[in-house]
Formats: sequence, structure tokens, C-alpha cells
Amino acid sequence: MPVQFDGHFSLGDSGMASQDHVFDTYARMDINFVRGEGIRLFDTEDRDFIDCASGIAVTSLGYAHPHLVETLKNNADSIWHLSNLYTIESQERLASRLCENTFADRVFFTNSGAEAVECGIKTARRYHYANGNAERVNILTFEGAFHGRTLATIAAGGQEKYLEGFGPKAPGFISLPFADEKALKEAVDDETAAILLEPVQGEGGIREFPATFLRFVRELCDKEDILLIYDEVQTGVGRSGKFFAHQIHKVEPDLMAIAKGLGGGFPVGACLAREEVAAAMVVGTHGSTFGGNPLAMEMGNAVLDVVLENGFLEHVNKIALSLKQGLAEIVDTYSDLVEEIRGTGLLLGLKAKVPNTDLVVAFRKHGLLSVGAGDNVIRFAPPLVTTEEDVREIIARVRTAFDDVLGQGASS
Repeated sequence: MPVQFDGHFSLGDSGMASQDHVFDTYARMDINFVRGEGIRLFDTEDRDFIDCASGIAVTSLGYAHPHLVETLKNNADSIWHLSNLYTIESQERLASRLCENTFADRVFFTNSGAEAVECGIKTARRYHYANGNAERVNILTFEGAFHGRTLATIAAGGQEKYLEGFGPKAPGFISLPFADEKALKEAVDDETAAILLEPVQGEGGIREFPATFLRFVRELCDKEDILLIYDEVQTGVGRSGKFFAHQIHKVEPDLMAIAKGLGGGFPVGACLAREEVAAAMVVGTHGSTFGGNPLAMEMGNAVLDVVLENGFLEHVNKIALSLKQGLAEIVDTYSDLVEEIRGTGLLLGLKAKVPNTDLVVAFRKHGLLSVGAGDNVIRFAPPLVTTEEDVREIIARVRTAFDDVLGQGASS
């Protein structure tokens, strides 16, 4: 049986694990996970951790999901990789299912969210070029955004902490105040190609763009003949309680970048587009060696088998409501530590009154994995297969961790 936490788990002297031949770009914790089951991970001592981070919104169906495991095994002795010079039937199947359930007509497959966003940026610029407006290259974005780690996507995000040390910022990206209609309207000019935003900013602090603002953006794009790009890398594939978060407010984009939960832990991303927009991307304008490989496509299709099944998104919404209610009680009880809940579906955040990193560490000591976000927020993004019983255990572990924090504070 898994060992239950007693509140005295030690992370080691430094809280860091050594990986001597790997770039030191992550502050890795001194925990070695060896297996996963459902929404739980187990370490070398068989202690269970509830994963409310989902590999940062990636393991959408949890760990060792039977259908995903079966799909991987069934395709292990098939063709793993083909060049995109050849027909890949599973690619067309996944693309058609994405199009049938969204605004899109065409799909370009990638390996990651950053690549999907880059494809969206290139497609937007190419669209205007193909229509005789080569000067339209600027992408308008919003403060707090996170669009990836490539040179283009850190420029799109506009955050100095990601730009520092990497030379001149890639041109063509203009960052505006969050959800500011006046600033956005004034920023649009003859060089504007597109507006890029996350319907709910993940890294930016679980901040939702209001429905009224999204409608304003859509109307502005239509009026000025510019494109609307959604980054739904983190919010997509059921996490919001809808297949995609923008469907909550019924405000459709022209392009959309997705990834993370699409592969359920297997690397796969995609850029979705309307027909007239995708038409600008002709042979030779873009490509990917690994994007859309047969194995990734099978895994993406397996995820959609589950997420698009009748009743699944209703389950997500039901569990999300229970988790939100539980966190609301936490806010009421522990008002010295946290002040509000943010987010939608199973992408929720608690805004902290103390450093969010301290609370993330406290959670981990009590067998709950979470991750911080901007604006001093703690992110909760458990797998979409979370149950009511799991929610009760999550809230119980949050309470235990907060009691521990307050107890330490009283004794210090």
C-alpha cells in the first residue's frame, strides 16, 4: 500500500537534485518519481503525491490511462516516424476531428506549444503578404502573456525576465495593457497583422479575458482586416470545461495554437486555421521534421477518443465546480494566506498573500503537487479524470499544509 504523508516529509538539505550533465535551467526538487496511476505519482519510497499540476497542464488524462497505454502498445511495432512528404492517415483523422469540433478548416502539426504559436505568427504574416499587404507584420499581445520560449515567442510574451540575456528582442511584437480596449484600438495601424492572446492567461496568473473584451477584439479584427490568434496551449482540449476555452463565450479566432493536453503526455501540438488563412501557407513556406509523426497522431486521437466522448466534458465541469467550492472554503478559512480564486474549469488559481513559492513547498511536503503562476498565484490544474473523492483529498491536503504553515508562523 502507498505510504500516506504524516506531515514530516523532508525535501533534503537543498531541495535540489543533481543532474550534472543537464542544463541547470530548472530548480529541480529532490524527488524521484518512478510510477504514476490516475492523478497520483509515486516516488522511490512509494509515497503518493496528488498531481494538481499535471506536468503543467499536460497529462490531461492522468497517468497510465488504460486507453492511452493500449494505444501506445498497439502502435509500438508500427511505423513511428514518416516524413511529411508522404501521406499519414492518422494525421488526417486527427486534423479532421479537430476541425469538426472547432472553427478550423486546416491543421498544421507540431511537437510543442511554442512551435504551434510560431506557426500561427508565420501564418498571419504570410496571409497579409499573400494578399498584397507585406507591411502588415506586427502582432499585438498583452501584458502577462506567455507564448513559449523561442526567440519569437518570448518577444510575443514581452516579459523582461524571459527576454534578458538573449540579445535584441525580435521585432514585430507590441505588448499592451491587459484587456484595455482603448489601448488596443489606438495600437492598430496599417502594419498590424494580428492580435494574439490566451483566453485565460496561465503563467500570467490565471487571468481570464472578459467576454466583452473578446467580442470587442473580434469586431475590431473584422473591421480592420486583421487576424485573431488564440493561444490555447494551456487552456485547450477540455481543461476549461469546454473543448476549447474560447467556446465558453462563443468568440472564434482565425488561428489557434494548441498542445499540452492534446497528447496526454506525448509531445504533440497543432496550429489550427480557417481555410482562407491557411491558403497562404503553400508548399515550401513551413515545415517540421517530427511534427505530425504517426505515433504522435495516434496518441492525439486516443486523447480525443476520451475527451470527445459523450458526458466527459460534463464530468470535467462537475469536478471543477466541486474543486472551486472547496477552494472557496479554503479562502474563507485561511484568509491570512490566500485572498481569492481565479480561473475556469480545471485551470484554477489561488492568489496568495504570502509568497506563493512558500505555499507550493508546503503543499509538496504534504503530498500535493502544484505550480506557481504570475501575480503570486498558485495554480491548480489536476488531470481531467479527477474524481469527487480526489477533490476531497486535494482539499484535505491543502488544509493540512495551510495549518502547518500557520503553525510554523505562530511558533516563529
